[in-house]
Amino acid sequence: MTKPIVFTGSRLDRAAHHRSDPEWLAKKLSDPSSRFLPLHGLKALIDLQGPACIDWRGISDVREFIDAGAPFIFLGIADFSCHFAIDVSSIENPKQPPISDWGKFIDVRSVAAQVRPGDAAALAQARSMIDWHNRHGFCAVCGAKTHPQELGYSRICSDSSCNSVHFPRTDPVAIMMVTKEDKCLLGQGINFPSDFFSCLAGFIEPGETIEQGVRREVFEESGIKVADVRYHASQPWPYPSSLMIGCFADAISEDITVDTSELGDARWFTRDQVREMLASSTNPTGLRMSPEMSLAHQLAKAWLA
Repeated sequence: MTKPIVFTGSRLDRAAHHRSDPEWLAKKLSDPSSRFLPLHGLKALIDLQGPACIDWRGISDVREFIDAGAPFIFLGIADFSCHFAIDVSSIENPKQPPISDWGKFIDVRSVAAQVRPGDAAALAQARSMIDWHNRHGFCAVCGAKTHPQELGYSRICSDSSCNSVHFPRTDPVAIMMVTKEDKCLLGQGINFPSDFFSCLAGFIEPGETIEQGVRREVFEESGIKVADVRYHASQPWPYPSSLMIGCFADAISEDITVDTSELGDARWFTRDQVREMLASSTNPTGLRMSPEMSLAHQLAKAWLA
């Protein structure tokens, strides 16, 4: 089987029909088979004793945090157990009791490619959701405080005269491999090293289709016009909560005009160059592309294939 793209391949059944059932939740919060993924400052608890994996904890380990009001999210059901994420950032120093004997809190981006695909998907879901709650403590309509409901999948305004309900946001981002005959267009972000290139990308705006977003972003950043746009694959990207939509696009022009507010450079590359850049993706210097965990890397691999 082809290895799933990092942050995809979730094994969790999200079981949304349980989110509004307080009796079901109370039962699961006393069930010793329930598993919890603690996050501290958006870093996830990882067990490094063997191959890196999530250090799932039992209810007895996190009960005091739940009782103290720590935000927690229902992730889903797998292996007949309910899985949750819980924010334990209230602990000032995670190296001290009561969690000093747990695993290590590690930045999700740095560990995602090392864990199993199912674990990486859970990390993306947990990080995005906890981060959303941290950012949306107040109602965007009236400014009053909001409270979580539906096991973390919405927040409701505390002002009964407003009562607005807010839902987690996911921002769609088009990322595209633009090709013309036997070459492809790659760009260099203004903050990238001078020898690091990737696929062009940009947020899809309200009222746009994916195809329109691809054409607009490519033209804005490089001056290249594209015709046919074809969807290839997608990837959740929890920084903070985007959905990368990978596409191929056929260029109908060739002269590049770089938007210097967006890119440091943009060039056409041959297949042989891209093959070498992928092979060098983990090198700290030299002409190279995005690492394997990125959708840009996977688009380039698919183009070469």
